Amino acid sequence: MKKLALTFVVLLVLVTLPYWLSDQYYLHIVITTGLFIVGAMSLNLLLGYTGQLNLGHIAFFGIGAYVSALTSLGFEIAAPFGDGTIVVEPSSPFLGFVLATIIAGLFGFIIGKLSFKIRGAYFVIVTISFAEVTRLVSLNWVDLTQGPLALNNIPPMAYNLPFLGEGELWSKTPNYYLVLALAIVCYIIIRRIVQSRVGRAMIALRENEPLAVSAGINVTRYLNFAATTSAAMAGAAGALYAHYIRIIDPDVFLFIYTVTMVIMVITGGKGTLIGPIIGGIIFGILPVGLREVAGPEVQWIVYGVAMVLIVMFLPQGIVPAIQKWWTRRTGSET
Repeated sequence: MKKLALTFVVLLVLVTLPYWLSDQYYLHIVITTGLFIVGAMSLNLLLGYTGQLNLGHIAFFGIGAYVSALTSLGFEIAAPFGDGTIVVEPSSPFLGFVLATIIAGLFGFIIGKLSFKIRGAYFVIVTISFAEVTRLVSLNWVDLTQGPLALNNIPPMAYNLPFLGEGELWSKTPNYYLVLALAIVCYIIIRRIVQSRVGRAMIALRENEPLAVSAGINVTRYLNFAATTSAAMAGAAGALYAHYIRIIDPDVFLFIYTVTMVIMVITGGKGTLIGPIIGGIIFGILPVGLREVAGPEVQWIVYGVAMVLIVMFLPQGIVPAIQKWWTRRTGSET
């Protein structure tokens, strides 16, 4: 009953947030933080539940951003055969969002298929290399991506609904609800996965792979499933990011963004549903709060100290620590 009441209060706060958060700048921070929380949640499916560290996760976010932006803008590229060109006319941002999710998931499947035979440190190297390759492609394929000049004037996300008609999401409030809807959908999907037979198989692989294999669990199949789903969710978040920011360049593939997602997962509590959300709120909102009272150097020092203290004193993350405290206090699990 308490859990249901707490869920209701959290949803009420989230739904009404744009109405009592009067400063549009803070709402912008909430939107961008929300997109990175979706990225962290998707990374947690792979890192937290299968134990595979992907340090190139931002590549799928960036692929989603570029695919959706190019679909909605249209483009021309030289054909690899003959003297002609391939022309793609502009399409709706919603179609771009769908394609971004599918193509990012497809890349996740390919990377998983190629690299899960060499797990551990080799998998980490492959994912870092993949992210760097995608960054270099976006930087140097100028005819398609505009390179460092960036893709700009990306149209905002649009809708065409039976009762609401057609429209475009220009302002921050509808974009906030769009990001919130994506986060809730991703949360529900991840929750259903980890509580199913598939999720139990992934956790078994994380805890003791030889024992899981001896029980008949197909390692490659479940790891590929986690990698594909994780990449598709990151691509969906990247697509919304492109249509909200309306300009993207190769910096969207920077390694620091993957590190930020990893920090959100580790500090919040990897392998928990709420952990990446708590970690994302802390390390998404903290720099903004510090910006009001401290210079950039102090901001980064406080950011780093907070992260080190959490890792030192709460090595399993904030959420597992709260769960243990609550269990000791009440004698029942949260």
